[in-house]
Amino acid sequence: MLSKTRLLFNTIKFLKPIQIEYRLYYFARKKIRDSIGKKPLLFKESSANGLNLKESIHIADSYKSKNKFSFLNLEKQFENKIDWNCSTHGKLWTYNLTYFDYLSHTNQKDSLYLVKSFVEHISTIKDGLEPFPISLRGINWIKYFSYSQIRDKNIENSLYAQYYILLDNLEYHLLGNHLLENGFSLLFGAYYFEDEVLYKKAKEILLKQLEEQILDDGAHFELSPMYHQIMLFRVLDCINLVQNNSWKEHDLLAFLRDKSELMLGWLESISYKNGEIPLFNDSTNGIAPISAELFSYANRLNIKSNKLPLSKSGYRKISKKNYECIIDVGNIGADYIPGHAHADAFNFELQINGKPFIVDTGLSTYETNSRRMLERSTCSHNTVEVNGINQSEVWGGFRVGNRANIIALNEEIGAIRATHDGYKKENIYHTRKWLFEENSIVIEDSLNKSALAVARFHFHPNISEEEILTYLEVNEEAIQFEKYNYSPEFNITKEAVILNVYFNNHLKIKINIKLSQA
Repeated sequence: MLSKTRLLFNTIKFLKPIQIEYRLYYFARKKIRDSIGKKPLLFKESSANGLNLKESIHIADSYKSKNKFSFLNLEKQFENKIDWNCSTHGKLWTYNLTYFDYLSHTNQKDSLYLVKSFVEHISTIKDGLEPFPISLRGINWIKYFSYSQIRDKNIENSLYAQYYILLDNLEYHLLGNHLLENGFSLLFGAYYFEDEVLYKKAKEILLKQLEEQILDDGAHFELSPMYHQIMLFRVLDCINLVQNNSWKEHDLLAFLRDKSELMLGWLESISYKNGEIPLFNDSTNGIAPISAELFSYANRLNIKSNKLPLSKSGYRKISKKNYECIIDVGNIGADYIPGHAHADAFNFELQINGKPFIVDTGLSTYETNSRRMLERSTCSHNTVEVNGINQSEVWGGFRVGNRANIIALNEEIGAIRATHDGYKKENIYHTRKWLFEENSIVIEDSLNKSALAVARFHFHPNISEEEILTYLEVNEEAIQFEKYNYSPEFNITKEAVILNVYFNNHLKIKINIKLSQA
């Protein structure tokens, strides 16, 4: 009990007061409303206006056929009618069902059937009426009905009511990308219904949160490349909205364009030449628009990137003729919303000749289970684990207690050296140095005192043990090969090889880069 209490305290102490206040407020308010039987208004008289929008990005098709859906690589066929509360595959799957990202891939008959089914059963819907799915669904419905020039008074009245449910439940208890999603959607709702109340709150959220959440080098402060792509997509959609509709005479446009240019620049910096992103923190494939789609969308909106040197985000990319290496020498972000962070200080990925070589283990689930815990743990990253403990106290599905801090960082041409204090309770400090040559990388790990340490290197499934030994120079008596599950997408795992290198004080490994034959 004491350990759990301590862990909870170490987590809560990083929260902002507003997060605690709103958690208590929403909890008490629910108790009162439940006791008097107060229910949310599900239909609200509205006056909607179709919007002018340039072509956006079409999310991957997840509606397979009549009442058949596939999200997160898990399929579900509903027999007679759609169960909008279906929990068979977990809450995130249910969320995806109610996002309606799939509207752009359905014909008009199916689209109206799906939306009308949701509206018909709205009084019974649970997860789908939480603020986050309302936010995503609102944007998707408005975009689809504007592109298709569809008007339906019953649907519009339902959507308008949903926006006021959202307004009543804004995610100040979470902040981060959740509150930003609320703000993005409120802006769409404000324009669609020409609602000053929605607009005022949308503007307040976006001005404050984008200013805080977009770092000086353009990164989204939760430091997930995947979430950065998602947030950039939303900013571009909002630019599309404001730029092509005159209701507010382009108010917010300059601000949004400035943030999008920074975000584009960071994405350009962090993306590999082949267009892929590193799967750092909670990042995976098949969820966000890919970098090429975002660059193309920005071009359609006449937005250019503002590419600044990687700095505040803590990521660095070293590009040579035959390899690209992206490393993490930053702190967990953000302090008060680290739910998508991993215990991964000094993690790195390496692509050789345009192909993945050393990879992050990826992300396969958001369920609170042993797999989620494993994927967030230090042992699942390309860094050093000391005495079998995590650098940062990751726990639950999205919690972090005490966390590793970067206490020293020195950067020179071709070399980076950093130290973190994630093992300070053991009176141990880990220093890692990378030396980047044209055709080799030298990695040196050192501890200030002896300990049971292991450096792990996770290889792409296409890389064999025999091939690894042709690249790496390391004391073979200290190594051990094992198998691990690489997760490039939700609910997909592929067996691959992990190299464990054991040491006490100091370790030096050299990776020789084979030259491209091109």
